[in-house]
Amino acid sequence: MSTQETDHIAASISACADIVHKGDPARFRAAMAAPLGLREKLLVLYAFNVEVARAPWVTKEAMIAEMRLQWWHDALGEIAAGGAVRRHEVVTPLAELLTPDQALGLQSLVEARRWDIYPDAFADEAALWAHLHATTGALMRAALGLAGATTTPKLDEGLKAVALAGWLTAVPALIAQNRHPLPEVSEGAIIRLASEALAKLKTARNQPLPKLARRALLAGWQSEPLLKLACTEPERVLNGTLELAPFRAQLRLARLALTHRW
Repeated sequence: MSTQETDHIAASISACADIVHKGDPARFRAAMAAPLGLREKLLVLYAFNVEVARAPWVTKEAMIAEMRLQWWHDALGEIAAGGAVRRHEVVTPLAELLTPDQALGLQSLVEARRWDIYPDAFADEAALWAHLHATTGALMRAALGLAGATTTPKLDEGLKAVALAGWLTAVPALIAQNRHPLPEVSEGAIIRLASEALAKLKTARNQPLPKLARRALLAGWQSEPLLKLACTEPERVLNGTLELAPFRAQLRLARLALTHRW
C-alpha cells in the first residue's frame, strides 16, 4: 500500500470516529475502551452502522430510502467480490477490514433496516427477536469477527438480549414515527421480553471468550442494568426514561473494561 493510500485510510478512520462520536456516543465510548488495533476496526464498523441506520430516516420517500439502503448493500457486495470497491470515507476502510463472508453477513443487516421504512408491525415476539438478530446481532457478530472470534448459538442469544436493551430505549421515538416496535405495547409484555433477555444474557456470558473478543462486545455495557430496569419499572420504556445516570453508566463501562467482561 502506498503512502498516499495509507494516509487516505488514516483520514477515513478519523472521519469514521467522528461519525460514531456524533451518531452513536455509547458505542463510541465502548470502542475507545478497546485496544488501539481493535478500536480502529470497531470505529469503522460502527460508522457503517450509523450510516445504514440513518439511511431510512433522512427522507419520507420510501423509494429514496430503499435506494439509500441498496447503495450500502451493493457496496458490501463489492467488498465480498474482492474486486474494485467504491471510494467512500466509510466503505474504503471497511473494505480493508472485512472478509467476503463478513461483508455478506452485514448485507442481512442492511436488508433488515428496510423495516424502518414502512409502518409494518411485527407478527409476534419471534419476529421481533429475528429482527434484533439481523440488526444489532449482526453488528456484534461482525465485531467479534474483527477480534478474531466466532459466535455460538448461546452467544447469539445473548447478542439478541443486548439488542433488545437498546431497542427498548428507542420505543417511544419509534412510536412517534408511526412505527410499531413491539408486538404488544403493554407493561406485561415489556417485563416478559426483558426477563427473557436477562436469561439469554446470563447464559451467553458464561460462554468462554478470549479477552479481545470480550472487548469487542463492550458495546453491550449498559444492557444488563437497562433490562433490569425495564423489568422493575416497565413504564420507563413507554415514557422514554429508560436510561442510566451518566456517572453510573460510565463507571460500569470502566469496571467492565478493567475486568475484561462485557
